[in-house]
Amino acid sequence: MLSNELSRYYRGAGSLVKIFAGERGYFMQFKLFQVDAFADKLFFGNPAAVVILHEEIDHHLMQAIAMENNLSETAFVNINQSPINIRWFTPLAEVRLCGHATLAAARVLFENHLRPPSESILFQSKSGLLKAYRKSAHIFLDFPADRQLKSVDKSDAFEIALGERPSCVFKGKDDYLVIYDAQAQIESIRPNFPQLADFDGRGVVVSALGEEFDFVSRCFFPKMGVDEDPVTGSAHTMLTPYWSGQTNKTKFLARQLSARGGTLYCHSETDRVLIGGNSRIFFEGTIYCDN
Repeated sequence: MLSNELSRYYRGAGSLVKIFAGERGYFMQFKLFQVDAFADKLFFGNPAAVVILHEEIDHHLMQAIAMENNLSETAFVNINQSPINIRWFTPLAEVRLCGHATLAAARVLFENHLRPPSESILFQSKSGLLKAYRKSAHIFLDFPADRQLKSVDKSDAFEIALGERPSCVFKGKDDYLVIYDAQAQIESIRPNFPQLADFDGRGVVVSALGEEFDFVSRCFFPKMGVDEDPVTGSAHTMLTPYWSGQTNKTKFLARQLSARGGTLYCHSETDRVLIGGNSRIFFEGTIYCDN
């Protein structure tokens, strides 16, 4: 703890930022949570950091905090805005959409920071309005569907970069979707990450129909500082409508086959995708930043 602390509030941009005065100068204080998203128990799924804000802070400070956290994503949520503003940062860059960190943020807000309490949350983001709601033991995310898939002639390039020849390749809004014939191929992929980082776009998603699940996937984002993402909610805005078109189904039980693994409950609608899962809060702490 800082000695001789004098807690005060600084009013700016119509909201409050908590400031501490101590022997080493002034410090901004932020609540920090780490949550395992798309996980039924701790140490599985995808860990995300959630930082609670009372006003917007500098972009560079957000990026520095995300780099310090060194997780695939850190979500910053401004609870003094309505709808609640949410932004997502990898250790290297800000991204337009992130599913697992939104799920993590919703878990924290449902349990700690919603006033008054509610069963749903509306977020404002760089991808527009996003909704999260509780249903039984799961939290569901209502995200825009990525149906902008274009077939591309890159099978040879991805065979070299992934070590398995795909049956077809598509380019979505942000990522490549690389389709294989069997789950075993997804499991056996050993990516060349520097080669994957050379492709345009955010990252590469590989998928096939599953053996015990409706479909399976893995996701690689070396350009964003995340070689393999444990569970990627945003990728399922592309995967769910794709497999819906291939199978004539609208509801799916999906599995991401990373080392930590994660299960997602997906529902394809006309222009939206509902993505559900469980989560576990790992820890709660405090960040002190020099002002």
